[in-house]
Amino acid sequence: MKPVQLSPIVAGAWRMADWNWTKEQRLRWIEQCLERGVTSFDHADIYGNYSVEQLFGEALALRPELRSQMQLVSKCGIKLISDQRPEHHIKSYDHSKKHILNSVDQSLKALQTDHLDVLLLHRPSPLMHADEVAEAFSLLKAEGKVLHFGVSNFTPAQFDLLNSRFELVTNQIELSPLHLDPLHDGTLDQAQQLKAPPMVWSPLAQGRIFTEHSERAKRVRSTLEKLAQSLGVAVSTVVYAWILKHPARPIPITGSHRIEAIDEAVKALEVHLTDEQWFEVWQASQGHEVP
Repeated sequence: MKPVQLSPIVAGAWRMADWNWTKEQRLRWIEQCLERGVTSFDHADIYGNYSVEQLFGEALALRPELRSQMQLVSKCGIKLISDQRPEHHIKSYDHSKKHILNSVDQSLKALQTDHLDVLLLHRPSPLMHADEVAEAFSLLKAEGKVLHFGVSNFTPAQFDLLNSRFELVTNQIELSPLHLDPLHDGTLDQAQQLKAPPMVWSPLAQGRIFTEHSERAKRVRSTLEKLAQSLGVAVSTVVYAWILKHPARPIPITGSHRIEAIDEAVKALEVHLTDEQWFEVWQASQGHEVP
């Protein structure tokens, strides 16, 4: 399987609607990310109550030539109850061919682009018909509307099912020092086996790395602070370096509008933890040493 070419750090735009920025401010954020080698941007149709893709597209339209320097990732498959989608009567998942095709067309229009670099199914659905999804993916690829395809939050078995019908390039998963499941449930083993680098959402545990007061979080924070001090970097940089060390070659997604936070993530590309340092964080999270 050929890996999709994304930047080693991806900028997450999911909170853009909360930033209350002008088009010019949004454009400057995009430019600053690109200047730092963060050329991939993560979206989903539902972000910001179906508004973020349009906000990003409006900014990109100010300098459309930047599109050739970036990769756009988006997701579909979740249907929210929303004034923007009055036809939705219950929060649900829809992996039908019709919904996937319509979602992509809406994303392309909102982002003001003619193609997505990667399209992901946002959540697994118990009603997913793998052959129908593959039909939709095949058509989108043939039309040039989407270059690569993947999933998000899929178990290894769910990934295997769809991958048996259509080649997938990534599984976007939750991974952080406070969420270790993918290390032990086969998710990262599968990613390494297939040479399909996983994208990682919430690498900082939605900020809980810094704010949670559980005994587990305190242990993790203390360990990260000690490592950060010894390495001369920010705590968040250590977290990103911890994720990047895994041989499945994870691709972390930032979740902040602060350029300083982007810089801290990018800095992790220069930080190489030893195996023992990595296991210090693992042990702090698990609360015991390895068996």
